[in-house]
Amino acid sequence: MEQYKKDFIDFMVQSQVLKFGSFTLKSGRKSPFFMNAGAYVTGSQLAKLGEYYAQAIHANFGDDFDVLFGPAYKGIPLAVTTVIAYQKLYGKEIRYCSNRKEVKDHGADKGAILGSELKDGDRVVIIEDVTTSGKSIEETYPIVTGQAKVTVVGEMVSLNRMEKASADCTKSALDTITEKYGFPARAIVTMKEVTEVLKGTVLTDELMKDIDAYYAEWGCAEALSH
Repeated sequence: MEQYKKDFIDFMVQSQVLKFGSFTLKSGRKSPFFMNAGAYVTGSQLAKLGEYYAQAIHANFGDDFDVLFGPAYKGIPLAVTTVIAYQKLYGKEIRYCSNRKEVKDHGADKGAILGSELKDGDRVVIIEDVTTSGKSIEETYPIVTGQAKVTVVGEMVSLNRMEKASADCTKSALDTITEKYGFPARAIVTMKEVTEVLKGTVLTDELMKDIDAYYAEWGCAEALSH
């Protein structure tokens, strides 16, 4: 496992972004862990977060892209901090943009897009915090591709929960996105990597039992194969 992944896992726990216990997700599932990217609130946290995203994007997609798109609202600070980090780490200027929840109908920057406009020929990476069912991309993809003739290079999230996108599907949300839209959907780390790093310290035997039980019910085929 790459060092930046191990560091990111510790960083999520220290920032109280990744928590363990009992949580009810939007999907209604009862989960023994919960990730909330909204808990990154300080300058140093956001700076480090951008660097982890930049390293993961570089490792998975290389430098052949022009724009980082972060869907409103949580995706906006993710996109901003990551393009800053990308320039710092790899010396390449990447533009950022986001959608507006409400279209602005006045001023020089009126329209549906915040930040850089998307142009024909742009190669775009979509950045989000986490996806459980993959539903968010159903809103994001038409926004991105509806602005110009662009190519979506891939999607990067912080955590692959490695659970079924739906009760009747054995694939993870990220694998489902890749299959449906034709671009790779990746994560900085997977829950398998999280448990590998934290087992025996943060993750007690009791918590591991809860996680194993959760994946027995909701784990995708990839998670259950390990």
